[in-house]
Formats: sequence, structure tokens, C-alpha cells
Amino acid sequence: MPPDSDADAAIEIRRATHDDYDAVAAFTGDIWVDRGGDYIPQVYHEWLEDGPGQGKKTFLAEVDGEAAGIVQAVMLSPDEAWFQGMRVAADYRRQGVSRRLNEATFAWAREQGATVGRVMIFSWNATSLGAARASGFAPITEFRFAHPEPDPTADGPHRVSSDPTSAWRYWTHSEARDHLHGLGLAPGESWAMRELTHADFERLADETAVFAVESDTGLAGTAYRSRTYDSTVGTDDSSESKTWAEYGVAAWDDVDAARSLLAAIARDGAACGADATRVLIPETARHVTDVPLVGADIAEEPDFVLGIDLTAESSA
Repeated sequence: MPPDSDADAAIEIRRATHDDYDAVAAFTGDIWVDRGGDYIPQVYHEWLEDGPGQGKKTFLAEVDGEAAGIVQAVMLSPDEAWFQGMRVAADYRRQGVSRRLNEATFAWAREQGATVGRVMIFSWNATSLGAARASGFAPITEFRFAHPEPDPTADGPHRVSSDPTSAWRYWTHSEARDHLHGLGLAPGESWAMRELTHADFERLADETAVFAVESDTGLAGTAYRSRTYDSTVGTDDSSESKTWAEYGVAAWDDVDAARSLLAAIARDGAACGADATRVLIPETARHVTDVPLVGADIAEEPDFVLGIDLTAESSA
């Protein structure tokens, strides 16, 4: 695509390196201060790839030698790409930087064999939502996080098994799968979603945990644990480490199934030594209102997932 202006022509896109940390931290340091700040400065060095062949690539935009923006592309499956961490420095916004970064990620993802690319955007981030739509992304789905407290004594009315075949069977026929377009949190990549497979449930049953709610009338819910991780919040002088158990999707038929499934997750979180849980649920009126009804906490706002067809000429 030819440049639209002299400013566009001055934008150079290259692979981000560890040496770019100070520049990236400088222009991301004042982002979302009222919401706890941006996570990129805290994870940059471990988030960054160290070279080709790792299934991901981080792109840096420069204007006249100054860092102007950053984004990362990750392959989550042989044909599904995930784009994350899009940031543009305040002095270079509305100058074509995000478009050029998107073009670079789209091209790279196609080279890896991707046919679809997706992004996750907080519902309150109107600027990023508008920019994503302008770049060709279309809305796919929305979700919210539930936060049942880890509790080794939590209980519900239905039996919950760890059978991956039952868990998968419920998922394939669930309202939640339709709403989420088959997507769940990707094991091994934080804050990323891809299409779930039967093999995922089989593997996770061995490596983490899967859940299948079994009511008197048949299967009534499913979930899986995608990972556990530690996070640190606060300043260097007053920081606190917290262990999270994260569950890549949770779906259920009714309130009793919700109570049983979230109780099983609460027990699992306690067994993992987690201080807190994060459970992805569909953003539907039923799922969102069932969570507080059964006594679990829920996030104040949903998140959106958008996608782009990388086989279409319009994304070129």
C-alpha cells in the first residue's frame, strides 16, 4: 500500500528488541494511569521474542528514529493469529502508525499460514475499539470474568467430574459455545483466545483440570483451567504478590449447574494454592446474572473480541 502522506512515509516498522525497553516504557508509562497503568513495561522482557521461529513477532514503529508504537503478533494455532499490545505514543497518534503496525502484523501472520486474526479490547477503551474497526476488524463476541473465591469446602447440588469427553460434549452443544464462536482462553498464551478442540480438553485433563457438570437429566456445564500464574501489584516500596488460577471458559445450563461448576472451580483454585480466580464466561444476561446469584464476584465490565479475515483482499 503506498504511503498516504509524508508523515506516513517517515514511519519505519522493524522488530522490537530488548534494547528498545526504555523507549517503550517511556511512551506507555502514561497510559491508563487511572486504571492502574499499562502492563507492557512490567512484562516487556519476558513478553518479547528473542528471534525468529518462536511463533510470535513484536513490531516497533519509529518516526525519525524515535519509538512511536508497538504491537505483537502470535500464532495460537496453525491458522489463528492473535494481535496484542497495540500502543501508539501520544505525539504520533492519528498519523497512520497503528495502520502501518497492523499491516505488518497481517503480512507476518499470513506468512505463517494464518487465515484469521483476532484482538481483545476492553469495553471501556473506545479509542482502541474505533481504531480496530477502522483497520478492518469486525466484532465477534464479548465476555466477562467471574471471580469465585478459592474455597476447599465449596459445594453444589450436582456432581462434577473430570472427564474430558463429557466436558467437550457439553461444550459442542452449549449456548456459550455459540455466543463465544467456539473461542476460549488459549493455554500457554496470556490474555489470548482461540478455537477450542477436543484435543485441548484431553490434554488439559492431564495437564491442568477440566470439569463436566452431571445433573439428573444429563450434562449441564463445563470449564477448564488454562493456567496458574503469579502477579505483583503495587510499587517497589509496597508490592503484593498474588497467585491466580485462570479458567479459560465456563458454561452451564441453569442456576444449579452454575452453583455446582463455580463451587468445583473454587475447590480447584484452593487446591492450586491460588489467592484468586479468573473465570471467562459469556457476556449474556443469564450467565452474568447467575454469577452473583450463586454468590461469586464478577468483573464490572466486559471485554470484546474482534477478528479479521486474513484471506480477504480488504485486509491486505
